[in-house]
Parts: sequence; C-alpha cells; structure tokens
Amino acid sequence: MDFTGAFVELPVLLTPAGVLDALLDYFLFHSHDRSLSWMRKVAWAVTLFLEYLSSNPTERDSYRLFQNFAQRLYTGTFDRISGLDPSWLCWRPRSPRDAQHIVTYLTDFFDWLNKERPAVAKVNPKYAGSAYDRMTDEVAYQYRRDKAFLGHSWAANATEEGHRTRYSRPPSVEPWDRPAFPDDRFEEFLFKGFKVRGRYDYGSMLITLLMHGAGFRESEPFHLYFGDVVPDPRNSRQALVRIHHPKFGAAPSDWHDERGRPKKGNRRAYLAEKFGLAPRTEMMDSRHAGWKGGLHDGAYYKQAFWFLPEYGEWFLHLWYRYLEQVAYIDRNHPFAFVNTRREPIGGMYAMAQFDKAHGAACERIGLPVSKALGTTRHGHRHAYGWRLRKSGIDKSFIRRFMHHTSIESQEVYTQPDLREMYAELEAGATRLQEVHGNASNHSRLLLPGLGFTM
Repeated sequence: MDFTGAFVELPVLLTPAGVLDALLDYFLFHSHDRSLSWMRKVAWAVTLFLEYLSSNPTERDSYRLFQNFAQRLYTGTFDRISGLDPSWLCWRPRSPRDAQHIVTYLTDFFDWLNKERPAVAKVNPKYAGSAYDRMTDEVAYQYRRDKAFLGHSWAANATEEGHRTRYSRPPSVEPWDRPAFPDDRFEEFLFKGFKVRGRYDYGSMLITLLMHGAGFRESEPFHLYFGDVVPDPRNSRQALVRIHHPKFGAAPSDWHDERGRPKKGNRRAYLAEKFGLAPRTEMMDSRHAGWKGGLHDGAYYKQAFWFLPEYGEWFLHLWYRYLEQVAYIDRNHPFAFVNTRREPIGGMYAMAQFDKAHGAACERIGLPVSKALGTTRHGHRHAYGWRLRKSGIDKSFIRRFMHHTSIESQEVYTQPDLREMYAELEAGATRLQEVHGNASNHSRLLLPGLGFTM
C-alpha cells in the first residue's frame, strides 16, 4: 500500500495460519488488469493444490508432486475397486478442460512468484511468513527447479496406468442442439412470463430484450445508466442504447465542478467522486456484475444493434413505462436497473435476482429452465447469433453486432443444430441425385458374400 487514500477490495485465501500472503500479493499485482472472477478461479486452484500438498507430504521434494497432482485432477482420488480414498480429498475426475485450466492458473502463479520472490523460503532461515506461505514459496522454488522436466504442461503425463506419456489435446466437443432460447416462444415469454399479479416487471423485460434482441451478454445490461438510452435519431420509434465500459466509458453529462461547469472523465472517476462507489466489476457483494470485454464501439461503449427491428421499438415503449415506475424512487447510484419490489428499494438490481425472475417467467408459460433447451439467461445471446446467421448476414457484420474481437468468436453462437444438420444431408443427397441422375441408373456394385447390391 502507499500513502494515498486509494484502496481495492480483493478476495483472499484463508488458511489455518491466516491469509495466504503470497496469493494476496499476486492479486494486488493484477488488481488493475484482472477480474474478480479470475481471482476466484486462481484461489480455487491454489486451494486444491494446498489440499493435495497437505494430504501427500512425502511427495513435496520431487517433481512427481506436480505430475501426480495433475493426474489426480483427471483421475480423481478414489480407489476404483474399493471406492475409498485414504487421502480424504474425495476428488471426482475432472474434464480435460477444467484440469488444464487449473494447471494453467497454478503455472502462471508460480511463474510470477519465482519472478517476484525467487527462492525466498530456501535462502532465508528467518523466514517471516506463515507455514502455508512457506509451503507455497517452497513449491514455487521446486516448480522453477523442475520446470525443464515438466514440459509445456503438467498434464503431459496422465494415463490411467500412471505412465509418463504426453497427454494429448482433449477431444473437441460440440453440442448437438444449439442452446438458444426458442424464438417462437419469446413474445409470450416477455409479455406473459414477466407479468406478476397483474403488474409487469419492466426492468427484467428490458434486460431480457437487450440480450435477446441485441445480443448483449447477461452481465452487460447491469452496467447501463439511465442516460444511456435515448430515442434513435435514425428512427425515433426505436431506442438507441449504448452500454459503456464500467471503468473507461465516458462519464455522463450530469457531472459538474463547484462552478457548475461540465466535467469530463471516465466512469470510474464519476462513480467515485459523485457517489463514493466503485464500478460494479469491482464490487464483491451481490451487486457485482462482470464485463468480458470484446469489441467496443466509439469511445468505450457497446451499441445495441436490434435484430429484429421491432425489438428496438418494444424496448423504447417499455423503457418509458419503466421510467414512470421508478420516477419517484430514491437512488444513491446512477445505474438504470433498480429494486422496485424488494429491499433496499432503489438499490442496484442484482444479477441473482434477475436470474430468479427469468426462471420464474419461464415457468409461468410452461418452459422448463435448462441450459440444453436454451431457457437460461445466456440462451438469448445464442438466439441472437443464430437469428443473424439464418438471415444470411455476413460473418464480418455478425462480429460487429455481437461485439467480438475476432471473427472466430461468433462460431459458438452460429453453429447449426442437429435438425439443420440432417436437413443439409437430405438436401445434399437430393442435389447429388439431380447431378448424377436417378440412383437406379448408377452402375451397380456387387458386395461379395453379402447377397445384395448397391
């Protein structure tokens, strides 16, 4: 820390000996460029590794420590015959993707630790850290020493027989069905699902329209300010919506100095000076909302590109109804979506509360909530991408509309589902027959010993 008044809130890993200082230092180092979500994942990976160390103390001085830890991520820790786990870790086998993520988080952490405090536990007999800090530094030292033997990844070992062979890249998997919200049920879902005891939940309806009609990620609407929505000059019946970056986006125009002159700056400065708040990406309570990044339009904002166009008209109509609903609610923040029925009234609407409202809306119209069916929050972004692809819009435009930095990023949202794949096979067979004539005119191939021809 320094002598300024600035501070940050960060997650910590609490061990029986107290806070793990090495990990806290790592998070402080990256507090300006990594998300809270990333920090929680790193903390979980370090937790798993420390648990493994505590359960396997005899392996601590060998590079096999790293190899065996990686193996246990893939294989789990239970004996397959007895079903018992003498270590009491009780780990189930993880997917190759999860295991590699854990290894990557730990690799980056140990690399940083070696760079910032190399071998401190080895060379200083008056080591001041806790037992768990010493354990972490010792492991980092061993990782540095044995890195040449470990190859590019600790996961280069795992076979069920325990032989040290390079682990191949995990198989690629694509779901049969696209997890997109069903377009043919969307209007019913919006106008019947979000009607509770005769009253519309306008805030949840607007968030849903931003995801389904403009393709925003589920966390992004929670960074919207009231001033970020205006009638579109190109079409006054539609809403022009620009969701600004939670930190670097331009501050709104209601910010003035002591002489009443407009002030300029980013949203981090605006929130701090006017409301004493941090961006929602840095809040560690229920108000937290992430921001994945991607391509921004203009000066650090993402504009809504409505598809279909009527969604932009619905949004503006519902927006006016929503403003009437919240006009007399006191707020101590600039965020657009607020609590209208639950305490604290006027407080920031939380993603968890919206998730409950979204699930309840599905149930009101008889839709089961399932990721495979596309009826979770993220299914709306998939529906937006699929709709763009089905309309024949070029991939370069889809990239801009979905705010992807690369054209490949959209592929997960625009892949064909199983029904389309079968339809394409049938269409291909028809085209083949048209080119080569009727199948009966083909030369007939006798398959020996099978008794039939093709």
